[in-house]
Amino acid sequence: MVKMAEAHHIFSGDKISIIADKREKRTKTYAWLHSFDARIIEKQLDVADYIVSDTVGIERKTVQDFLQSVLDQRLFRQLEDLSASFAKPLLILEGDQKMLFLARNIHPNTIHGVLSSITLDYGIPIIWTHSPKVTAAQIYWMACREQGKEKRGLQARVCKKRKNMAQQQQFLVAGLPNINSVLSKRLLKEFKTVKRVFSLGEEDIKKVDGIGDKKAKNISRLLNSEYEED
Repeated sequence: MVKMAEAHHIFSGDKISIIADKREKRTKTYAWLHSFDARIIEKQLDVADYIVSDTVGIERKTVQDFLQSVLDQRLFRQLEDLSASFAKPLLILEGDQKMLFLARNIHPNTIHGVLSSITLDYGIPIIWTHSPKVTAAQIYWMACREQGKEKRGLQARVCKKRKNMAQQQQFLVAGLPNINSVLSKRLLKEFKTVKRVFSLGEEDIKKVDGIGDKKAKNISRLLNSEYEED
C-alpha cells in the first residue's frame, strides 16, 4: 500500500514517476521501462500493476495470462477492484491478438463476450500492444500525459471508491498493517463494527483466518501505542 507522505515525496519534482507492482519486476515490460527517463518505484500493490496518476491505474496482461485468468475467474475480481479504485482504469493486453482466439479450451464466442463485458460492464478501455517494449512505451507516455500536461499527482492510497457505508468501513480497517481488502471484510464480518475491530486484543485478532502471529502483533502494537509526533 502506498502511504500518503511517501507518495507526496515520490511524485514531487519534475521527473516522471511510475509506481510498479513488485511482481512486475520479473517481466520484460518492467525492464523496458528503465530505458525511459522515468523513476520506477516498486510497491506491493493490491490493485493494478502500474499507477501513473491519481486517476489512472493499469492492469497488464499477456495473452496467455488473460486466458488463464478467464478460466480461473481471477480476471473479473481484478477488473472489479480496478474499476472501483481508479476513475480511469485501463487494461493493457500484450501479445498477438490472433492467439487470443486459438485457445482450445475456450470458445471464441466466450472471448468476444469477455472483451465486450470489460468495456461495457466494467467501463475499462482495452489497449493492445504487440510486445513488452511497446507496452512500456505506452505506460511511460500515459504517465507523461498525466503528470506533465494534466499536472496530476499519483494516488497516495489505492482504495476502492467508497459508495456506501460498508465500503467506507472496509477502507478504514484496510488501513491497518498488512490488512488487504479480503482480510478487512473478514474482520468486519467477525466483529461487526469498525470500533470493535479497533478495540481488539492480539489474541482476538488471530481468530480471523489469514491473520497470523506477526500480523496480529503489528496491528495490536499500532492500535495500542501512544502517538508520538515526529
